Amino acid sequence: MAEVLALIDYGAGNLHSVANALKAAGAPNVAVTADPDVVRAADRIVLPGVGAFKACAKGLWSIPGMVEAMTERVQVGGAPFLGICVGMQLLATRGLEYGVTEGLGWIAGDVALIERTDPAIKIPHMGWNDVALGIHDPAHGLIEPGEAYFLHSYHFMPEEGHTVAAMTDHGGGLVAAVAKDNVVGVQFHPEKSQAYGLSLLSRFLDWKP
Repeated sequence: MAEVLALIDYGAGNLHSVANALKAAGAPNVAVTADPDVVRAADRIVLPGVGAFKACAKGLWSIPGMVEAMTERVQVGGAPFLGICVGMQLLATRGLEYGVTEGLGWIAGDVALIERTDPAIKIPHMGWNDVALGIHDPAHGLIEPGEAYFLHSYHFMPEEGHTVAAMTDHGGGLVAAVAKDNVVGVQFHPEKSQAYGLSLLSRFLDWKP
């Protein structure tokens, strides 16, 4: 029986593009869902996200039982989890955009505005940029070096260096990916990153953390 991948619909992601990319990467059964019961039974889970941390968090927590279902399936059940862009940022302890907003707290850290260290550096960080592996490479080979498409003004600042899976450079180092056990998050958009992104999604579909 084919695995079921739950792509969480909480009104905060470019679901169509992500779903198509997952199917192109080989996912046989992508369930775009806002149903906690589907998430609780899924083999793999993807949390997309675009926009502001506060609005995305509000959307996710507004679905009765969704955060509880995610936590049960991922943190207790061990299902492989991928967060994309703001979906990755929501793994943090808190977001500091438009005040302080609680995150999932699965990977300790804050999400803060990218500091402009050089007037020539543009915010948001937008376009293609390198992805360089973190020193600790905790993502079990899931993240590979390459070039991916980014679009963000806020960045994840993990408390523990060993959770940094990859970095990029935009007037200074920015976290490009985080990982802890069966949870991985990428700041870039795999669905917009052409061959590099599809390769990552393909590896995620085979990932057995």
